[in-house]
Amino acid sequence: MRFEVSKVLDAIERRLSTDPATARAVVDLAEVVRYVDFDNGRPANMLRLGQLVDALGREVAEENVPVYVVVHRGLLSDADLTSNERMVARRWADDGLVEVLANPADRLLEVAELLGLPVLSRNRFEGLRGRYQWLGQPGRLLAPLPGHGGPALVARAGGGSMPTTADPSPAGAQLLARLWHCPDPDCALFGQMRVGRPGGQPPPTLRTGQPTCPRHEERLTETGPRPPAEVLSIRIDGVIRQRFVVSADHPMVVGRAPEGGKGIMLGQWLSEEARRWISRSHVRFELHGKDLVVQDVSTNGTGVRPGGSPDDDERRTIKRQARPLHATDVVELYPGVHIGRSRIWATGGVTNPTSVMADAPTMSMRTLERP
Repeated sequence: MRFEVSKVLDAIERRLSTDPATARAVVDLAEVVRYVDFDNGRPANMLRLGQLVDALGREVAEENVPVYVVVHRGLLSDADLTSNERMVARRWADDGLVEVLANPADRLLEVAELLGLPVLSRNRFEGLRGRYQWLGQPGRLLAPLPGHGGPALVARAGGGSMPTTADPSPAGAQLLARLWHCPDPDCALFGQMRVGRPGGQPPPTLRTGQPTCPRHEERLTETGPRPPAEVLSIRIDGVIRQRFVVSADHPMVVGRAPEGGKGIMLGQWLSEEARRWISRSHVRFELHGKDLVVQDVSTNGTGVRPGGSPDDDERRTIKRQARPLHATDVVELYPGVHIGRSRIWATGGVTNPTSVMADAPTMSMRTLERP
């Protein structure tokens, strides 16, 4: 039983991101774990975050949707969680997968404003609506409520239930254009630990107008411009399976099963014939300044469709060559297996996204024994 719970927590962990380029919504973990009406179970349960992640995936019709999670410090020692859940929450915090802070409600809205993300919360934020007027816009504040087939997202204002993203605020754009350093060298968000890891820095919090580390409440030092980055989507048979980021300091390899587990693995989504055609490491994406470049590293070659054209006469094949990609160009590894900039595809096209709860215990969560 505990092994199954650990597998689900590991699946949830893969959906956590403080990278502004990939996160799709902002969530307060201390609030979500107490949504008892999701399962009529324990007073607090970390698996409820998985149910919320699934609800978001269904709403945006996409696989592998990441969420930006903030955590109240008190949750790390909350006796209503199991010892394993507390350990996992601390690990997420130490690895920089979530933000830990003293006032998550205010930071929740700050992150949403800086990044232009929707907020998934039952909190109406009545005392903060004057400061964050965008809360009244459609799709920016959605309440996770019980529903048939799992939790659903219900708009608090403006009608509709589809989570809506917006452009980063002017302050957010300025903060995201730079890199920041925390005086605490062990800071998982802005310290030396973050250097060399895939995924961009989160936005600093603004204390009296000064960029500050949200966890350590220390003023941050600017260290230079943030490397350019592009968000790409992998689309297989019309379904977006995964988004990933290519930055100037982090090129990315995509293939059937890249060596060493470094890169994006497609094998689990491919037909038998596609697996035979697509190499273990098939293409490499790099950013040269502002230019996105695709390099074929495969056995059989890679197609490029200018402007995403479906006309096979316009398809160009590159083999062991590099080619810059224009804004709407689409890379084709095999018929139906495409990669392009995320902004060119409006929807993921998934009717029933893969659930992070697939390995959840079959018995009711309220009966799980506590260690």
